[in-house]
Amino acid sequence: MIRRSKKPHPSVWLNLLYVPALVLFVVFILYPFVKGIQVSFTNWDGYSQTFSWIGLDNYRRMLDDPNIGTVIQNTLIYGICSTLFQNIIGLAYALLLDKSIKGRGIVRTIVYLPVIISPLIMGYIWYFFFQLQGGALNDIVQLFGEQPVNFLGDPKWNVWIITFVNTYQYVGIAMVIYMAGLQSISREYYEAAELDGASGWQRFWHITLPLLMPAITVNIVLNLIGGLKLFDVIMALTKGGPGYASQSISTMMYKLYFASQDAGYAVALGNLMFVLISVFSLLALYFLRRREVV
Repeated sequence: MIRRSKKPHPSVWLNLLYVPALVLFVVFILYPFVKGIQVSFTNWDGYSQTFSWIGLDNYRRMLDDPNIGTVIQNTLIYGICSTLFQNIIGLAYALLLDKSIKGRGIVRTIVYLPVIISPLIMGYIWYFFFQLQGGALNDIVQLFGEQPVNFLGDPKWNVWIITFVNTYQYVGIAMVIYMAGLQSISREYYEAAELDGASGWQRFWHITLPLLMPAITVNIVLNLIGGLKLFDVIMALTKGGPGYASQSISTMMYKLYFASQDAGYAVALGNLMFVLISVFSLLALYFLRRREVV
């Protein structure tokens, strides 16, 4: 007679390891997401215990909001332009520092250093550089006999200054990911291309860029998500002002929730930001993954 073991199969124990992660996902992501959708259909003020169901009024209000166009445009500039600049500059740094040049360790540290600083502190550091009264940049402007410029209060400047600061802070992450990607490319490809007489540009275009596509995908998706939900740097530099000139969806949500106690509309804007981030991230993943070399 064959006696069967009562011990659970090893795969059962392995599957149980998923349970803590699943519980955390449900409690901290799935439940707040579902609750947020529910709140967006109410007039909740963010503090009271009761709220009324108002249907699609918050979403209709969003369509009629005269400032929503500027806010979405600013959010897209922070997301798309920061992503573009971070990847171009990060790739340039990685290509430069991949070579055996003197002092590359120091340059790599200097480029990466802003990443470890809090975004809020980084914003305040640059605030003292760009501010109207006593700002370092305006001190330089006045040395040339010009009048001080209100860089942070001028809509022509402030959105791009915020994009610059966000790019400056996170270009180090892009550089590190690109350097890891470059070091994974076999030198044999380059040696074979040199024997065939390929120029530096041809080696970059036909070898480096295709084999670097996984790193490009990771960088672009991460930068897009970070830029589209940018908050700290904006609050430190301009607080979204003047008016709505440099406001993003995340800072507008903050003001609606805490200053206006308009939580229902703020959550509806949060759902709009979720849709924007999802659409841009999935589109980037779809187009970039198809170009990765298998």
